[in-house]
Amino acid sequence: MRFLPAGLLVLALWGCGAPGGADGPGDGSAFPPNPGDGPSLEGCPVFPADNVWNAAVDRLPLDPRSEDYVASIGHGETLHPDFGSGTWDGGPIGIPFVVVPGSQPQVRIVFTAYGHESDPGPYPVPADAPIEGGTGSDGDRHVLVVDRGACVLYELYRAFHNRDGSWSADSAARYDLRSHALRPAGWTSADAAGLPILPGLVRHEEVAAGEIRHALRFTAPRTRRAYVWPARHFPSSRNDANLPPMGQRFRLRAGFDLSGFSRDTQVILRALQRYGMLLADNGSAWFLSGAPHPSWNDGQLVSELRRVRGSDFEAVDVQALLVDLDSGQARQP
Repeated sequence: MRFLPAGLLVLALWGCGAPGGADGPGDGSAFPPNPGDGPSLEGCPVFPADNVWNAAVDRLPLDPRSEDYVASIGHGETLHPDFGSGTWDGGPIGIPFVVVPGSQPQVRIVFTAYGHESDPGPYPVPADAPIEGGTGSDGDRHVLVVDRGACVLYELYRAFHNRDGSWSADSAARYDLRSHALRPAGWTSADAAGLPILPGLVRHEEVAAGEIRHALRFTAPRTRRAYVWPARHFPSSRNDANLPPMGQRFRLRAGFDLSGFSRDTQVILRALQRYGMLLADNGSAWFLSGAPHPSWNDGQLVSELRRVRGSDFEAVDVQALLVDLDSGQARQP
């Protein structure tokens, strides 16, 4: 989890272990399909187009506890981009990832904390794979790798490269990007909510193309000892019903005026209105996750996104999308 200076019907499914981490605008009777084929990365889908990550939530009803959840995170706290083009504390700003060919050698993974809730290796992680926060980081040290040959995503938490070529990690998870499969119920991943990280990142190439067609990832300081679909895990010991559970979906209010923002910021805010964002880890309030890129305009991102306050968000009830608790597939029209 990173604390930086600023800036469904609940399913009480109890897990163990943790890495660091009303009526709406519509009546819920119609859910417009995703345009196109859904998000992709170097020829691989980032989950099927009808996956919950890629489902529009702008027509869904509010969660009955929406106001309580927003208040617990902070009405006056502002949205903050946890990504950029420069460095912070010696490392890149954001969660990096690397795409490797199908021929990338597989290496051993040594688990140091949650191996019993991790997918066993070997993983195709290069020796020079980028680490969140940089090689000297003492934070979450996420490592994300996409095998474009098999379209499989590998994610490590608290990852360290070893001299013998292996990697050590507190926990790790493997995802078939062509599949709706979720983690086993109660299992962590490289993230506190038991969710994948990569699908929820703001990626520069999508913003440059003019559209983000999936939900985003964000953090909150306090969460409940519960999780909701599609999350699989929680890190909290608090039973306060006013706190959001892991996996809770939020969206930017439909009436929020985007006209005064730059083109890139509007792309991000439109995604937050249509697809929303999932609560994935404990961390600073309303910190939006993204991947580092040299073309981000850090000053513009920070100054503009800080004009968006917690009070501009609302929690969404996604139970109408649910097909199966053990699947990420979302119900279509």
